[in-house]
Amino acid sequence: MKEMDEFDYIIVGGGAAGCVLANKLSADPDVTVLLLEAGNDEKWIWTKIPVGYLYCINNPRTDWCYKTEPEPGLNGRSIIYARGKGLGGSTLINAMLYLRGQKRDYNEWAKLTGDEGWAWQNVFPAFKHVEDHWKGGDANHNTGGEWRVEQQRLSWDILDRFAEAAVQAGIPLTEDFNTGDNLGVSKFEVNQKRGTRWSSARGFLDPIRSRGNLKIITGALSDKLLLDGKQTKGIQFMLGGEQCQAKARIETILSAGSIGSPAIMQRTGIGNPRTLQELGIPVVHELSGVGQNLQDHLQLRSVYIIQGVKTLNQTANSLWGKAMMGLEYALFRTGPLTMAPSQLGLFAYSDESVETPDLEYHVQPLSLDKFGDPLHRFPAFTASVLDLRPKSRGHITIRDRNPHTAPIIAPNYLSHEEDRLKAARGLRLTRRIAEQPALAPFKPIEHLPGADFRTDEELAFAAGNVGTTIFHPVGTCKMGNQDDPSAVTDSRLRVLGVKGLRVVDASIMPTITSGNTSSPTIMIATRGAEMIHEDRQAVS
Repeated sequence: MKEMDEFDYIIVGGGAAGCVLANKLSADPDVTVLLLEAGNDEKWIWTKIPVGYLYCINNPRTDWCYKTEPEPGLNGRSIIYARGKGLGGSTLINAMLYLRGQKRDYNEWAKLTGDEGWAWQNVFPAFKHVEDHWKGGDANHNTGGEWRVEQQRLSWDILDRFAEAAVQAGIPLTEDFNTGDNLGVSKFEVNQKRGTRWSSARGFLDPIRSRGNLKIITGALSDKLLLDGKQTKGIQFMLGGEQCQAKARIETILSAGSIGSPAIMQRTGIGNPRTLQELGIPVVHELSGVGQNLQDHLQLRSVYIIQGVKTLNQTANSLWGKAMMGLEYALFRTGPLTMAPSQLGLFAYSDESVETPDLEYHVQPLSLDKFGDPLHRFPAFTASVLDLRPKSRGHITIRDRNPHTAPIIAPNYLSHEEDRLKAARGLRLTRRIAEQPALAPFKPIEHLPGADFRTDEELAFAAGNVGTTIFHPVGTCKMGNQDDPSAVTDSRLRVLGVKGLRVVDASIMPTITSGNTSSPTIMIATRGAEMIHEDRQAVS
């Protein structure tokens, strides 16, 4: 066993949250920080060019290439479950969409945890503090932070017409999804800089790598925590085929994400006693919520064949089109190679009884059968709708003690009857938008899921055919109050009953945010760093 140096703080995971923590904690010259990342310090060109997600997802160089268990709600299908691999984590391969969620999300967190520090008025400054927004500073946005936000650098007529159709269907235009109320239709803003992807590694880590009190180790696969009774002493990990240990004087911080963080705790012996005993792992600390409460956004992809307007299907299936896309990007950093997976977004109500939008759309000027397949040869657009606040809950559970073994991932999509009803309503709203006059000139024909599905039950079954994750797993180390038997951390992200251990990543969300989860994770890490600093000051 190789012994590393001792550090004040060890951050396990160099993804969205880990890079923020490394930046903020090492800003204090009086502490030493170790950042461990299982992937590489990735410099591949496709992690810089925005459309590179097409080559990075399901590629073992940049993705852990997980798959779910066969899902009953998806009619028995198992689907890919991409998680970024390398410094920057999933911000290396994600959709780059900048979305904070809704006020009600964070006010609900405050209610569930009994801590007003998580209410909207208290998390909003953290969102704003790290932001570098293309508009500059105003009441809602900031400039000069590490997290760059820009407008997209391309446009499509079909998306403009879809936006008009949404307005005709009763969904208003909006200029900003990030004021706490995201109702409306608009183009998404993106985490890019001049047409290149802006990952958390670029924003938070690259500018501070030379700090003498920060050590970064990549290729370090974390196995389990080092414990002395209920006191965390550090982490055991694999590096170049060798077992290593690193010890932390103050805290070990798990930032390995909603899959990695609970898996590390389970291998350590922290979790549900029955699960651990079945795996032959001695129970060190009973904490039944570890790996439970998995929530994710399931997108339902409706594809419409159209005519009389250009889509990416035609361009990408032409050698000349590909050449022109590459030339435009090389010369101007504009055009389809700057594309986020979705360009147009809208937030809407599933019915009149809902107080805030509970449906989100990602609309794309392209279509394909499933991710990884070639684009269709016919012109088409895809309108994906998702339930922002699903009731279904799944779990993450390790299969064995080996850190190289992928865990069981069971989201249990559409297992709650309300989610099945919401799926039917979402698909109906998509059809209503497609029937509006603004799209009539393009004669849209429903290709997927198919016009024959009409009743609620038929549409819920159709949702199982076309549904796929939008890669937003959260909640598997949820924060809560002491009376919550499923809570894993308290509201200051300290693991309940274990000293010197925190979880700071998307896994601490008690409920999923009403939008994409990358920037909320950046906010969580920003607030987590503040808490760690405050707690150190309180005892010094």
